Amino acid sequence: MFNLPYIQPLFRPPSEWRSLILQVTNGCSYNQCTFCDMYTAPQKRFRARKLEEIEAEIRAVAGSGVAVQRVFLADGDAMTLPVHRLQAICELIGKHLPGVRRISSYCLPRNLKNKSVDELKMLRALGLDLVYVGCESGDDEVLAGINKGETFESSKAALLKLGEAGIKRSVMILNGMGGAERSRQHALQSARLMNATQPEYLSTLVVSFPLGMDRVLAGFGGAFTPLAVPDLIDEQAWLLGELGLEQTIFRSDHASNYLVLKGTLGRDKAALLAQIERAREGLVPLRAEWQRGL
Repeated sequence: MFNLPYIQPLFRPPSEWRSLILQVTNGCSYNQCTFCDMYTAPQKRFRARKLEEIEAEIRAVAGSGVAVQRVFLADGDAMTLPVHRLQAICELIGKHLPGVRRISSYCLPRNLKNKSVDELKMLRALGLDLVYVGCESGDDEVLAGINKGETFESSKAALLKLGEAGIKRSVMILNGMGGAERSRQHALQSARLMNATQPEYLSTLVVSFPLGMDRVLAGFGGAFTPLAVPDLIDEQAWLLGELGLEQTIFRSDHASNYLVLKGTLGRDKAALLAQIERAREGLVPLRAEWQRGL
């Protein structure tokens, strides 16, 4: 048995629940998105952890006898690390945990500006197989309003670079992120971004504001009205209706979602749209508020 010295709070994608969480950075190097409160605690100030600390933790896990097949590199954007550091971490995992079959990480589009396709291919060969990219939206007005520091084009470039390197992309779009004022353009431009990049995985989460909306309201000059549940469902319909994906696993089953949707696009597009229509008619149950605790 072993206990790793995590700096809490610690976050991971829901699909990484069986993975070893290896905290190679603390916090988020950008940490300016107005909707995100994940890394605002004082102890979550960004820093890259020393390689010796990381190796000691990998050795501790290896000596515990616990079988590890997947490793998730935390915190918010481990891919901000330079290539040589990511290479060293992947090599240490391969050396001490030879049973690992997949390494994954969160990734901001800006993390890839100074990483070449060849460098990413090298990391892929060392086991870095999947990254979770929080695009949030494909609409430039929405992205500016939430101070994402990205644009449609910067997100597109990052996703295409990852695809060329053979690293799988799991993209997150935030349902409701444009508010009522920008709901339709948020959905349509997000669909355009996905169509242009064809990610392997796409998920939608409903945006929430557990610590309040002050920063979001300021970012949009006060013009931000949260979507009611029927409007969130309408936005999902606009997004799905415009998606022209060829082989993307789609999930809208995060705890934040009112309507659970699962399928492969484009094969299941018509069925998913029909499910949304049934939900509008009250024929498909929605999650109650008490079921959406995060």
